[in-house]
This record gives sequence, structure tokens and C-alpha cells, in this order.
Amino acid sequence: MDPMLLPLYAFAVGLTACGLIGSAMEIVFGRRLAFAEPYVSPAHVVRSLAATACAGPFMLTNEALAARREGRIGTLALLSCGCTAVAWALALGIVLITIASWATGLLGSTDFPA
Repeated sequence: MDPMLLPLYAFAVGLTACGLIGSAMEIVFGRRLAFAEPYVSPAHVVRSLAATACAGPFMLTNEALAARREGRIGTLALLSCGCTAVAWALALGIVLITIASWATGLLGSTDFPA
């Protein structure tokens, strides 16, 4: 197997999960995804951590693009946010693949005798 396939697969898994979760959150709350209420709140720390962990790359990209449009950050900062979002999506994919692998191991073998 090509050594680049697993990281690319993990990145695709993380990006897909981030997009699905982020889009679902936007539909439910009816607001653009950002590091602000109702997604991130000091009153609901666990919920905020879960939302940020799962949809964080989407949130970061939205915030960076909005800041760039308003002129609050430059091109280098935008690229830095983009690289961080890519690394975050890769890490999210690795975590999700690990959890899926662990859960599959707990369920036992999927081979059924004939």
C-alpha cells in the first residue's frame, strides 16, 4: 500500500465528518458556524468542546474568511489558518478511524461461518 494513502484517507474522513457535522449544526441553529454563541459557550463547556472538536476546521475556516473579508487579517494569517484547518481535519480523521477500529474490535469478528 502506498504510504500516502492512509493520511489522505484520514484527511478525507476528517474533512467529511467536519463538513457533515458543521452543516448539520448550521441547519439546526440557523446561523453561520463560528466560535461564538450558540456553538461555543462558557455555560456549556462540554458541549462547546465537542462542537469545536468535531466542527472546528469548518469554524476556523469561516472565521478566517470573514476576518479576511473585513480586512482584519492578512494573506499570511489566512494561509496559517488554512494550514491549521487542514492539520485539524487530519487529526480528526485519525481519531475517528481509531475510534471506529476500536469499536469494530469490541464487536468481534464479522466473519460468519457458513
